[in-house]
Amino acid sequence: MRVAMYYNNQDVRLEEMPKPRIGHGELLVKVLASGICGSDVMEWYRIKKAPRVLGHEIAAEITEVGEGVKKYQVGDRVFVSHHVPCNTCHYCLGGHHTVCDTLRSTNFDPGGFAEYIRIPEINVDRGVFILPEEVSFEDGVFIEPLACVLRGQRLAGFQPGQTVFVMGSGISGLLHIALARFSGAGRVIASDINEYRLEAAKKFGADVVTDAKEVNPTRVRKMNQGRLSDLVIVCAGTASAYSQAMQSVDRGGTILSFAPLEPGLNFSLPFFDFWNDGINLLPTYGGSPLDIERAIELIRTQRLSLREMITHRLPLAETGTGFKLVVDAKESIKVVIEPHR
Repeated sequence: MRVAMYYNNQDVRLEEMPKPRIGHGELLVKVLASGICGSDVMEWYRIKKAPRVLGHEIAAEITEVGEGVKKYQVGDRVFVSHHVPCNTCHYCLGGHHTVCDTLRSTNFDPGGFAEYIRIPEINVDRGVFILPEEVSFEDGVFIEPLACVLRGQRLAGFQPGQTVFVMGSGISGLLHIALARFSGAGRVIASDINEYRLEAAKKFGADVVTDAKEVNPTRVRKMNQGRLSDLVIVCAGTASAYSQAMQSVDRGGTILSFAPLEPGLNFSLPFFDFWNDGINLLPTYGGSPLDIERAIELIRTQRLSLREMITHRLPLAETGTGFKLVVDAKESIKVVIEPHR
């Protein structure tokens, strides 16, 4: 079968590898759509495991069912979660599924930029979700990233009427903007360094946008009727964005750390202000099974204009072009790879 093999952000090659063979309790799925995630192009994170087939935002059709599988059948349209929790450890029982050791060690074989994927038994047990009729394959690529966004806003304690400031208007930022608007935010502010993405932020729900280079407390107050933001969501993986977030959050407010910083890259925390103003600094990663189910339902009912976020649909042979589009971060939002196109 054909796969897009990742060597680095500028070198993604169309290669051949054997179609996976499934065993007891496993599934083979035909990938119909696979989204390129911002984390796929975090080269500092990905290159240490290269070469490998990336891709985890998939929608697929089951083509083979292993012995012992009763819940699924050939022809089922599915979303498959690449990482799955054990649901029984100390962390899972405490609601922290995304730091579970099992979740951190599971995956499917190979990644989503391939024609076919083998789904291991543990993923079949707790990570395969039937796509409702109303959810197309390209809709399905939003399930995983939307679940991550849902978890983040849930943990941040978002309440209707709050002001939400989203820093970074790439696909994650736009999902946060759209969800905050749908969930009843009083005001949604967005920043970015790219005019194309600022226009997209306005399209998907931001009340006001600003160049990221102009973000400061005075500017935020001007955009928010004299107040700083109740919730600041950082979707830009830069130290400067986190420094700006500390200057933009109101007393008693929350900074949601959605984008990571490269290991070794830090920012200075003004601890007295953090302590004195009662700021919550909260990290988030991934989505739990509950968040995946909520994402599927939101997509099924078409509450968010997700399909309009897709700017490029490319065949597997052009996955490298897709990576460059995402890396350049200019005039693209969601890039979807269609391996059987």
